[in-house]
Amino acid sequence: MHESQDLNALVEEHLHGAHADDHGRSARLVVHDGALRQSVIALTSGSALDEHVTPPAASLQVLRGKVRVTTVDGGDHLLAAGELWAAPKERHGLLAVEDSVVLLTAVTATA
Repeated sequence: MHESQDLNALVEEHLHGAHADDHGRSARLVVHDGALRQSVIALTSGSALDEHVTPPAASLQVLRGKVRVTTVDGGDHLLAAGELWAAPKERHGLLAVEDSVVLLTAVTATA
């Protein structure tokens, strides 16, 4: 049996956790099913995730706030609550323009 997740409760929990964290971040893997992974990531305004490489397939859904996806080629993208975006294949980072929570969905090469 699969357990359901209350995204609204996760948003509140991780925003609170991000405010209590020295780096302004809080995250948790909420779905792990074979190669599929979904994580809730909260960032306080001005906090960031350093540049990283995306798994073979990934998307980012903004649940609350606004984030800027920063890419090495300068093709930054501003995303707001309610938007869903396929993550870039090149190295990129994530900057919270305001207190934000995102749902990262990734499919890894191996299960």
